[in-house]
Order: sequence, then structure tokens, then C-alpha cells
Amino acid sequence: MSFSSPRTSSSSAELTGAAKLEDVTRLMDKLSADLQEVNLLPHQRDAHLEQLKGIETVTRHALNSPSQTTSRNALRCLANAMLLCAETRQIFLDLGYEAKLCNKLKNDSRDDEFLVSRIIFLTTYAANLDIEKLIDQYHLADTVCVNIGRHTKQYTTRQKTVKELDPMEDMALIESLKLLFNLSHFCPERSAAFSPALPHVLLLLCRRPISSTKPLEPSTASLVNALINLDLGTKENSAALLPKSTPNLHINRLIEILDKSVQVYTDDDLEHLVSPLLTLLHKIYELAPEGTKIYLQNALLPSVTDRQQPLGKAESLSSRLLRLSTNPTTPQVRESVSSLLFSLSGKDARKFVQNVGYGFASGFLFQHNMSIPENALEAFSTSDRESRASQDSRNQLDGIVNPVTGQLLDKEKQVDAEPMTQEEKEREAERLFVLFERLKKTGIVDIQNPVETAYQQGRFLELDDDADSE
Repeated sequence: MSFSSPRTSSSSAELTGAAKLEDVTRLMDKLSADLQEVNLLPHQRDAHLEQLKGIETVTRHALNSPSQTTSRNALRCLANAMLLCAETRQIFLDLGYEAKLCNKLKNDSRDDEFLVSRIIFLTTYAANLDIEKLIDQYHLADTVCVNIGRHTKQYTTRQKTVKELDPMEDMALIESLKLLFNLSHFCPERSAAFSPALPHVLLLLCRRPISSTKPLEPSTASLVNALINLDLGTKENSAALLPKSTPNLHINRLIEILDKSVQVYTDDDLEHLVSPLLTLLHKIYELAPEGTKIYLQNALLPSVTDRQQPLGKAESLSSRLLRLSTNPTTPQVRESVSSLLFSLSGKDARKFVQNVGYGFASGFLFQHNMSIPENALEAFSTSDRESRASQDSRNQLDGIVNPVTGQLLDKEKQVDAEPMTQEEKEREAERLFVLFERLKKTGIVDIQNPVETAYQQGRFLELDDDADSE
């Protein structure tokens, strides 16, 4: 089989028909003969590979050649072929070179790590890759974990500053992390085999600088994604994620990345970059001990300071998250944020309304067929927000909260208006009665109509027709 490359030499590209067939045959013969007995110089071999992309021949040069230069050039050709033509991935697998490919990944070389990881990564799509075999027989998971660990060496030495990274170092790390994610995603039965990579990923996440303009650049985003499919609930993984001496170390880093991300990314970028980060935070919260849960609640739910104005109006992280929870152009982020905030509220509809306000809570609850308890719409005091409030150093203020807007009542703007006439009061009462009856019929809120309740309790006074309208 031949594969056309964008970099095919002009002389070969200009040939057609029988002449092209003859040229292809000649190149195949030379490359095949070179595999039996080395008779080409590396640059000659590489030039031939540039002109001809025969998958089997390229594979043999990539994995059998005694020359590292030739091998890597052939690996590049193979990776490009698989990227540009999905059919070549299964053709490669049918050749049966998985063992040699996994063995080559063990080389302590960032070039080999980058190229081989990318090739295996590509075969996880549109091909019948036996991931269990690669992990069980060829120890692929062990190799991936070792390779990721190699990237931590520069951060664990005694040098005071980290030297500027070789671009290939970053590229190789990204490919290893992408490979870890895909293998653990498509073969969850073997995800535990990648647990040894967890401490390395966490160290890299905390030590590598986070850009203020691109906080989820490829390397950081790949580190976040690599954590999603790992079992964070095991004793060893939990100890690595939440170390006893600094239990919030990694959580703070994730929150920092989230805070920077929601400030700089557009809706399109938020949708595909921030959703995994929210998913990871949600997963950590579900598995975390009580102390960590309270810490996350304090970090992500609105504080009393946020309630100086209607919720969602400030520029704090919690306010930005609330605005994202109703953003129609980012459906994945909207759902992820709302689900996270609902879990932070103990999955209790009443607490959810109190924490984020009825305006932000109602859409999520309605979408998930959850009714709002009657007492959820009652004003409440910030001192009644259970253990979270007492441990939040930011919540020093106390006051009564409007359950709809989430704002402290004494901070609401006072509207100067003329007192309502009796006729206006009657029309307003009638309007509210109708609105509440309509709301009850939707089934969203299980609540007694307050106008009806007042009438039943005798709080309505019947007036004579000639009574003073004032």
C-alpha cells in the first residue's frame, strides 16, 4: 500500500501512470532490501521514506531499523499517515507490531515518547486496538506511568530554578497524558493500572506555572484530564490527592486554574476546556472527607460578601460560576456548574435555593424534575447556614436574605413610591393569586397560595362599597 504525503518530492509527484508505478516499485525494492542487509545511508533512507509512504515498509523501518535517526523519521511518517488517513491505523495493527511498539516506548527518549505515544493514541480511534492485551502482556500502563514520572525530575532536584523546557519535553508529556486518558477511558477495567501516575500528575500540576492568559493551555488541560478516569477513592490515591500535611494543596491549585479560566476564556473555549475541570472538582467533592467538602463549599458557594448585591452581580469566582450556570451558549458548562453547586448544597433543593437564590436554582431543579419545598422561598438568616457559615472567615456579616435574589434584605435598594390605594392593593392581590395558581399547576413548586392562605385565616377585611379608597 502507498500513502501520499504532503511532502512527497517533486520528482515523484510529477510522475504518472506506468512511470509512477515503476518509481514506487523501485523505492519499495530498495527499502525492502535495506531491511535484509543495510546498504543505505540514513539520509538516503530518509529521502526514500519521504517519497513513499508504504505502511508496512515504513513500520518495519520504524521498529526494526538499527538507526535511531531512520527509526524516528519512519515513526513520524507513520504518525502522519495515521493522522491523515484513518484506514492506516487498522492496517498497522494487522501487521502485529504492538509488542515492538510498546517496547520502543520504554526508551528514555522524549522523541520516542512523543512519536510512539501519538501512534498508540491514534490507534484508539477507528481501529480494533486490544488495550487489555497491551496492558496485561506488554505492560503499556507501567511504561506510560514511568514516562510521566520522568517529567517530574526537573521539579524534584535541588536546583533553585527550573530551566527553560525543551519544547519536545512538553510535547512528549502531553502525548503521554493524552494516551493515559484514552486508554483509561476506553478500557476502564484496567484504569487502576495507571494509579502509579497519580502522584506524578499532581506534582506536575502544582509545580508547573499556570498562565494567566491561557490557564488551561494543552499541558495543564492534559494534566487535569489525566486525573478524571483514575480511581481517586482508593486509600493510596486519596492519600496522594489529599496529603495529611497539606490536604487542600491540590484543590487550591484546581480552584486557581478554574478562577483564571472563567475570567479569560470565551464561551467556545469554556465549553471544551473548563467542563473537564468542573467534572474533576465534582468527583473530588463526592469522594472527599467532611473537612474537604466544607472547604470546597466555602471556596465555590456565594459568601455573605457576595450577598451585598443580588447573587451573580459581583466579580468573585462564585458569581462567575452562577452566571455560567444560566449561560445558554455553554450547555456542558452550564450543566456541570449547576450539578456541582447542587452537590455542594448536599443535593438538597431547599439548601440549593438558599445557597444560590431561586433565580439560579429554579431552572436546574425544573430540568431535573425536582420540586422546590415550600419553606425554600422563605427569607432566611445567614447565621442559619449550618456548619459552613461558622467556618467561613468571609461570612462575618449576618442578616436576612431574600431567597429569590440571594441578596441581604437590608442591602436591597429602597424604592421611593407613593403608597398604594386600596383599589391598587386589591388588584395586586388578585394578580398574585392568579400567578401563584398558575405556578402551582406547573408542579415546580409545592406551595400554598399566600393570598388563599390569608383569606382562610381571616386576614382579608370586607369593605363597604362606599369605603374610603385610601
